[in-house]
Formats: sequence, structure tokens, C-alpha cells
Amino acid sequence: MQLIGFDNDKYVRMQSEKIRERIDFFGGKLYLEFGGKLFDDYHASRVLPGFQPDSKVRMLMEMKDDAEIVIVISADDIERNKRRGDLGITYDEDTLRLIDAFRGCGLYVGSVVLTHFRGQSAAEKFQLRLEQLGLKVYRHFIIPDYPDDIQLIVSDDGFGKNDYIETTRSLVVVTAPGPGSGKMATCLSQLYHENKRGVRAGYAKFETFPIWNLALSHPVNIAYEAATVDLDDVNMIDPYHLEAYGVTTVNYNRDIEIFPVLNAMFERIYGHSPYKSPTDMGVNMAGNCISDDAVCRAAARREIIRRYYETACSQIRGFCDPAEVHRQELLMKRIGVTIYERPVIQAALDRAEATDGPAAALELPDGRIITGRTTDLLGAMSACLLNALKALGNIPDEVTLISPEIIEPIQHLKVSHLGNRNPRLHTDEVLIALSICAVTDPKAEIAMQQLEKLAGCEAHSSVILSGVDEHTFRKLKVNVTCEPHFENQKLYHK
Repeated sequence: MQLIGFDNDKYVRMQSEKIRERIDFFGGKLYLEFGGKLFDDYHASRVLPGFQPDSKVRMLMEMKDDAEIVIVISADDIERNKRRGDLGITYDEDTLRLIDAFRGCGLYVGSVVLTHFRGQSAAEKFQLRLEQLGLKVYRHFIIPDYPDDIQLIVSDDGFGKNDYIETTRSLVVVTAPGPGSGKMATCLSQLYHENKRGVRAGYAKFETFPIWNLALSHPVNIAYEAATVDLDDVNMIDPYHLEAYGVTTVNYNRDIEIFPVLNAMFERIYGHSPYKSPTDMGVNMAGNCISDDAVCRAAARREIIRRYYETACSQIRGFCDPAEVHRQELLMKRIGVTIYERPVIQAALDRAEATDGPAAALELPDGRIITGRTTDLLGAMSACLLNALKALGNIPDEVTLISPEIIEPIQHLKVSHLGNRNPRLHTDEVLIALSICAVTDPKAEIAMQQLEKLAGCEAHSSVILSGVDEHTFRKLKVNVTCEPHFENQKLYHK
């Protein structure tokens, strides 16, 4: 059973209260820049065991009558088809997914804002598509010398040229498909327009990480650096907060670097700045809801290892610079993390050496390590998955859950008709075959019933997984990593 280190109910309650306090502080209207993932924050759930991936949405649901959503997307990201690495979809498609998800849980989506707009044809087509779907769309433009030329930015020739976003509720949540979309600039632009209209409105920032009231070297905060190594984010002591209050807090470099500029903008908009530090701008209560620090530390250390492997595999695939791998290694050394803290890694490597072929290992909730090797019928991850389901269902190892008579026709279909060269079954094919067998075989049915127990388990492969296997384990919510090399020396890998 997974140990719990975070009080999720307390978090939802405290976070809602804190946001309401900030709304009242500004006189009734708040633009809340919402960072990170709203619906599927699996990073937070991994480093803070007990945190539910949909906690942020649950918090907003507590305030749904007062809240509206504004989704921000950069026209440049639309133009270059930027993709979410975790979902494999473009930012414009993710915008539609987010709208559906918000509406599905009863939250009101007021509009979409195209930022960095300069007439990109792809962005214009996306705007037309959104408007045909009945959505309000606004354009925000590139301001020369942003964010340095304060006088220009906070003027009719700066923020004043942006479309004013019509909002109707007291809490305006500004979110985006990914980082660098222009959320903060959108909030500040709205403050400028609201102030010109005589409307009292404020700004606050909601980022789960880094957690401001944990130590700079706390593994949970280091895990955030590992998760954003591609963005060059670095956690830092907030010098403005330390000077103003004599209290040490943690923020990250981009917010600290931009704070003097933000302060100057606030002064031009309001006549004074409501904040003395970047930490003041935040409303994050996560650090107050850690119920077992040791559990969270251990979980975060495992996440740092996973991020190292993820980056190393991305480098082999040509998706990142070798410097990012070096930064991950430095983070591991910084707090003394080693790969042996995830037992599945050594177990997979030992099985691969013993069988002289690809192998995999999976750690069950009770700590048992289950392995699998490549055979003529199954890939290593497929074999490992079946072995894990047997172990969870107390099914003897010698029991055959899927007979060769069922596997062989699937292999024939793959090779003879679908153009595959690898006849071995991937994990998704294994699960389909197992579900068919479960109709007549009680043991296969027992195995199928164990699938939900895999959520949160750790797994490792001795070779880079196929996209199919990686996607299947993600769906099963298994934390899977791979050694950074392919099974063969081919140049093209699906």
C-alpha cells in the first residue's frame, strides 16, 4: 500500500479559503495566474503522495459560481505546432481538450486569448474555428521591449492596444496549455484595462512548485527543478521577501528576476504596489498540508531519478540537448540521489544480463519485484505485466493466462497484414487478448481485476520502450522509466 504524506482534503479547503481572502483583499475581483496542470497534475501526486491529480479542479469547484476560466495560447505556439510532451497533442488541440474538461465539471469558460499575435495564419484559422464553435476570442499583441520599457508597456500604445477581455465573475482563472503562453502578461494587461474603467481588480499567482515554505534543498523542490530542466528554472531564496520580512522563502529565478519590473507595472497601474516580494504574489498552501515529510522526501527522490531517465531517453531520441542530462546528474549529486533508490532499476538490469536480452521489472504495492523477459510471443513489458497481474491475483506462475493459440493469430495479423516486423505482442495487445480470455477463463478474469492495483507502481525497462507500451503504462498510471538505449541499432524507431 502506498504511504500517504499529504492531506488532500485539508489542501482543497485551505487553498479555497486563501483565494477568497485574496479576492476580498483587492475589493472583489481577482485575476489568478494558474500555473502547472489543472486536471492531471501527476507530478504533484508523485512527489506529494496523497495529492490527487485533480485537486486544483476540486478546489475551483468549491468556487465555481464565482469563477470563470480564460485560456491563453501563444499564436507562435500554434504556428509551430508546439506539442504537450505528456499527451502528444498540439497546444491548439489541448486548448479544445481543456475547454471540454472544464465544461464537463461545470466550470465556466469565458474566452480564449491569442497572445503574441502578429497575423500568423495558423492562429487566424484557429480563431475562426473557435468562433464557429461559439467561443469568444481576443488578441494580445507583442509589445516592443517587453518587459523592460515600463513606460511603453503600461500605456495606450502597450497594454492599451490589447483587446479588453470581457469577464463577468469575481475570480478570473488565467490558464494555458503550457509554459511561455503569456499568462502573466494577460493578467497585467487586464489590470491596466480594468483600472482605466474604474474597476478595482487584483493579481495573484498560483504555482504549486517550488513550495515557498519548504527548504531550498528539500527533495520536493529539487524534483521541481528536475521536472523543468528544459526551461532552465532554478529555485532561489526570495531576496525581496527576506529583506521585507526577515523570513526565508523559496521562489524560482524567473519570478525573482521579473519582480522589479512587475513592481514598477503595479505602481503605474495602481499608484502603488500591493506586494513586497514574489512570494507575496503567491497563494499556494501545499506546504502547509504535508502530513509526513519523510514520505514526501522519499517520493521526491524517486521522482528525481525518473526525471533523469526521462531526459536521458529524450536525448537519445534527439529531443533535448546533452546539457539537460548533465543538469539532471548535477541535481542527483546535489542531494545524493542514486538509481538504487528505485529497486526496479537494478532488478530489470539483472534480469536483462541473466537472459541476454531486453527485460523489465515492476514493483508491486507490497514491495515485491516482478520481472519479465522477451520471448518469441511477448515483449519484456508485456511479460512483466502478465506476471505482475498473476502475482496480484495469487495466480500460480505456471498458469498460462493467454494460450499460444490466441497469440499466434494476432501475430499473423500483425506481420502478414498490418506490416509489422516485430511479431511479439505489445502491452495493449496483451490486455485485449487477456480481456477476451476472461470471458471463459476465471483466472484471466481475476487477472483483469488486478489492473487498478497497478496505479502508482514503479517499473523499469532495460531498453527504450515503444510508444505503444509507454502509452499503455501511462494509462495504467504506472511510473515507468527506461535505460537510455534502443533494443537494436536501427536509425528509425516508431
